[in-house]
Amino acid sequence: MGIAASDLRQHVIRPTLHYLQRPSSTAETLLLGAAACQSALGSALDCGNGRGLYGISDERHQQLWDRHLALDPDLASQVRGLASQHAFLAAPHLELTVNLRYATAIAWMLVESSILVLPAADDLIGMAMIWRQVFHPEGSPRDFIDAWQRHVGGLSQVA
Repeated sequence: MGIAASDLRQHVIRPTLHYLQRPSSTAETLLLGAAACQSALGSALDCGNGRGLYGISDERHQQLWDRHLALDPDLASQVRGLASQHAFLAAPHLELTVNLRYATAIAWMLVESSILVLPAADDLIGMAMIWRQVFHPEGSPRDFIDAWQRHVGGLSQVA
């Protein structure tokens, strides 16, 4: 059993994006859809493709830190502020599984570092294309739409 889509959006995704000073209904929708596709909204947090809500691999996590966050110390500090103080030092990749806000920040940083133009918040096909590029290159837009319908609901849940 995963997290209710409305709770994930309201209590994890939206506050994390606000904390990062990147409030956006489009970003919320994309991250909610990514979580639906990658982990069935938290039903499978540690699968073969990656860790946590967004199925981020240890390698992608490390690359993001090395190639993107390390170049912006203020942003890196802000993201690091979401991680557990001591646990992060011992097992940084585990934070992707156990810390929903940290995982959400990392997922958004993956999107942001890809320098993609986001579609409108109600454009699920456009969201599916971003999801595929950033989170699951082997996936199809249909996978995103199906996961959205199964775990999030109809288009009324978009914004």
